Amino acid sequence: MEEDGIEANFPSEFRTRETADLFLVLLMKILKPGGRAGLVLPDGTLFGEGVKTRIKEELLRECNLHTIVRLPNGVFNPYTGIRTNLLFFTKGQPTTEVWYYEHPYPPGATSYNKGEPIRIEEFETERAWWGDEANGFAGRVENEQAWRVSIDQIKAGNYNLDLKNPHVSDTGPGDVDHLLPEYEKLLAQIAATRAELKAQLQEALAGRVREEE
Repeated sequence: MEEDGIEANFPSEFRTRETADLFLVLLMKILKPGGRAGLVLPDGTLFGEGVKTRIKEELLRECNLHTIVRLPNGVFNPYTGIRTNLLFFTKGQPTTEVWYYEHPYPPGATSYNKGEPIRIEEFETERAWWGDEANGFAGRVENEQAWRVSIDQIKAGNYNLDLKNPHVSDTGPGDVDHLLPEYEKLLAQIAATRAELKAQLQEALAGRVREEE
């Protein structure tokens, strides 16, 4: 979270105190046409509403968000358990579809930790699958880890980018590693709603004070 007042440097429709969201807005602004970016973002940005929805709408309108790599739990353990994603986009053309790739744990692993962190070698499967942006990633194919979603489907879902792997069936209520992110998602939604209500209340009170003056 940023200190009070930092958000005043951003357009009113994108003002928030969340660092990740503000950084995404800044990145969209400073990228030149044809400029490419890859960054790590928490799940909250993908499913969040309100300001987050407006930021994602702008991102998909101004940039081609061609790939989201969904990282497994524990990538940043022991510092945080928040689930994260790798977003790749190019500025200058609107998004028509988003490819998702669910990064799996290496064989025998069930989580990451400080002693056994994620390794760059694990991304060789993504490298082999990636393809060429010049031809619109025409060589990509869907598999157990990869799937694509059209912009129409994303718009119909109110710009929710927190989309699950359709190739993996829901086998039950899940374990703690899966339930905790859902709980964190609910907390983030509650926080976003409280922030919006607070902003609206402050605006209403400011208007009342001006009327009394």
